[in-house]
Amino acid sequence: QVQLVESGGGLVQAGGSLRLSCAASGRTFSTYPMAWFRQAPGKEREFVAATRWSGVSTSYADSVKGRFTISRDNAKNTVYLQMNSLKPEDTAVYYCATIRSGIISSFAGQYDYWGQGTQVTVSS
Repeated sequence: QVQLVESGGGLVQAGGSLRLSCAASGRTFSTYPMAWFRQAPGKEREFVAATRWSGVSTSYADSVKGRFTISRDNAKNTVYLQMNSLKPEDTAVYYCATIRSGIISSFAGQYDYWGQGTQVTVSS
């Protein structure tokens, strides 16, 4: 069993930065890919970024490439999402998730464990 707890959300002006954290419990954290998704009101949950266990292989949605960076610290059982140059359209609840298959996926339905989410609001 894996439990995920996100933190770091908040209100920021357009062009600003935030760093989200996701603390995981469970001995197998270091072997699972980790991902961030987001969900805006009235919209489906969408993929943001993911990283394999090594932290070397990463994947990003086109909408955040060059602005967001995903990283992980397996010693701390934590994955991060550094968000720079934030835009109002980045406003959403951000969730971290992990997948037991070991394969990075952009499909939310394939992920096995989810956090409760953290709100990010970007004002114009």
